[in-house]
Amino acid sequence: MISASTRLLAVIGQPVRHSLSPVLQNIGIAALGKDWCYLALAVSADRLGDALTGLDAIGAIGVNVTIPHKQAVMPLLAEVTPLARRIGAVNTLYRLTDGRWGGTNTDVEGFIAPLRPDAERFRGGTAVILGNGGSARAVVAAVLELGCRRILVAGRNVRRLGAFVSHCRGWAPGLEGLAWEALQGQLRQAALVVNCTPVGMHPDDDSSPLDPGCLDALQAGSCVYDLIYVPRPTRLLQQATAHGCDGQDGLEMLVQQGAAALRIWSGCQQVDSAAMREGALQALAARGGQGRGQAVPSEPLASGL
Repeated sequence: MISASTRLLAVIGQPVRHSLSPVLQNIGIAALGKDWCYLALAVSADRLGDALTGLDAIGAIGVNVTIPHKQAVMPLLAEVTPLARRIGAVNTLYRLTDGRWGGTNTDVEGFIAPLRPDAERFRGGTAVILGNGGSARAVVAAVLELGCRRILVAGRNVRRLGAFVSHCRGWAPGLEGLAWEALQGQLRQAALVVNCTPVGMHPDDDSSPLDPGCLDALQAGSCVYDLIYVPRPTRLLQQATAHGCDGQDGLEMLVQQGAAALRIWSGCQQVDSAAMREGALQALAARGGQGRGQAVPSEPLASGL
């Protein structure tokens, strides 16, 4: 129950009305026994600074940041972790010892979490990332941590793809840009394929980013990871499993990046991510599986092809 001593956390962005974060976080908070409340607050791009000032003034404990603020918030912070600076995006704000805001990115931890039990299969292998929008930067950092030796990022827009590779090459030396037309030949070598495009997201349920030739090139036993989680399963994951691949959607990434943020805010390592996951599934079922459904929403996403 909310009381006069209840402390606030929030996700800020625009739009946020379909965000699952309040569901996940309030379940996790309750399991920790904290007198906290997590809200979704719509904040337009021109009011970001005002919003941070207001959240600071009322003593908010922490903040999640989503579109369109994940890059714009960085110069407003007293500290940005090296990981978030490499990725070029912040999704979690926390209090420094002097009370000012610091920022980090928990998307990398969220992405890796469902792969960690079998991570050795990716070490030294090739990862192919479909799309070069904002979400793909976090995925590049994640597959590096998994130990992938070669990382290929496929895009249709040569200029955007070149800019993406230039941004990441300083900290991801094994990264190469890949023209979409050359994708089929490289998929034969991939241990991990990650969809960072919006293709296949509801309501475009019947679409897939891979054509039949590319699907036939997938290695049986490789892992296909789709950041989209609405619908479940996506068309891509249906196709991949039919070709003998292991499939992973983006819901667990969403849950685990939220759990990682809650660990930062609470200082507690034992966060009930299972309860958070169940809450997310129930919320999706109540919505009929509709709404935005990608684990790393980010401003350049839709154009990141």
